[in-house]
Amino acid sequence: MSEENKVEDVIICGTGPAGYTAALYTARANLNPLVFDGIQPGGQLTITTDVENYPGFEEGIMGPELMEVMRKQVERFGTRFVMDSIIEAKLDVHPFELKDSFGRSYKTKTLIIATGASARYLGLENETRLQGYGVSACATCDGFFYRGLEVAVVGGGDSACEEANFLTKFATTVHLLVRRDEMRASKIMQDRVINNPKIKIHWNTEVLDVLGEKEVTGIKIINNKTQESKDLTLQGFFLAIGHTPNSAPFVSWLDHDDNGYLITQPDSTLTNIPGVFACGDVQDHTYRQAVTAAGSGCKAALDAERFLEH
Repeated sequence: MSEENKVEDVIICGTGPAGYTAALYTARANLNPLVFDGIQPGGQLTITTDVENYPGFEEGIMGPELMEVMRKQVERFGTRFVMDSIIEAKLDVHPFELKDSFGRSYKTKTLIIATGASARYLGLENETRLQGYGVSACATCDGFFYRGLEVAVVGGGDSACEEANFLTKFATTVHLLVRRDEMRASKIMQDRVINNPKIKIHWNTEVLDVLGEKEVTGIKIINNKTQESKDLTLQGFFLAIGHTPNSAPFVSWLDHDDNGYLITQPDSTLTNIPGVFACGDVQDHTYRQAVTAAGSGCKAALDAERFLEH
């Protein structure tokens, strides 16, 4: 059978903890998975420095190193990789038909979507350069590293309030930067940050840039009403302006919420189309942790294996 007409047992889109774990389980089940690296090979952990909350690494591990270890583990069981992304899907036929950015076509009996979600950034000059060196989009992941230091959180929704409150467990002061003169957050979340003595709220405030050469040393902010700008000295800058799920090729076929997160059946990775499974941050906007993503990748692999058996 030619490569063009070959039908895969399983194709996995994405190579974060969810995608790699799905690949590990399907490879060990002799399903010979074909994995697409996606827009960010290795997922969000590749832009994280120290990872101390992933089980099995007593001294912690660097994010890129953890993903490299995972990749080598799945390669050992024969997983095949394509350094590209799926940009088009046809899921109303079986086998499912997929197309990558080079226009190459693929067919598969099952599809596991583990494309993750991308944190929204402000687009500042030094923001990307200092990712992992004081700039973070996950307080739960990185808050511990800022014990006794001063940090800032940008955002005005529930997530920003949750992140700010969480960071007060470690930081001496948390600056909450709100673009307007009010928050979008729920009343109870607003009350928590307003009444927390370690949180200083800056209203009508926007960030002009992140300061620092090798690591964050501060930020430059401006009051968008008075146009007064100033520098804040701090060591951590957290973005909490939301995430965008990388679900674009699939949302025309699969059930999803208003933000594009794929909807799966309760306690499973099953989507509304039999044979298509979603795992990791592309369907989880609540936990967004490497360990929960890996767990859902395991579920997706087992769900796919059972689908193929029946």
